[in-house]
Amino acid sequence: MTNLSDQLSTPRRPIVVYDGQCAFCIRQVTKMKQRDRNDTFDYLPNQTEGLELEFPKLMEQDLNAGMRLINTDSTVSVGADAVYQITRRLDGWRHLAWLYRVPVLQWVFRATYAWVAKNRHRLAECTDGRCEL
Repeated sequence: MTNLSDQLSTPRRPIVVYDGQCAFCIRQVTKMKQRDRNDTFDYLPNQTEGLELEFPKLMEQDLNAGMRLINTDSTVSVGADAVYQITRRLDGWRHLAWLYRVPVLQWVFRATYAWVAKNRHRLAECTDGRCEL
């Protein structure tokens, strides 16, 4: 398990919070890290000890609803909104981020993200038993 105090001892950057017990989520974060060539973000599983004490805003909504992005001003983006905030900061993806600002597409992205979050355990092949429904 990641130690939060160690994570926060590095320079303050936005923090991507994800389900560290979900194979699908881990795979997506691994891909994100590969695209994050400038080390724009820190990454923490939501199972990190002390996370909710350090960032109580995370507990305002069910963590199973999706990924969180803790911004440097301590605001929290959730689900598709977090994906937008991440995408607009990643080289090679910024040019697509504007699509999220189109109202109809924003609704589609949010609905799609909600479906993926709800079904994420079915979207990954699990061999270690952690992803069983």
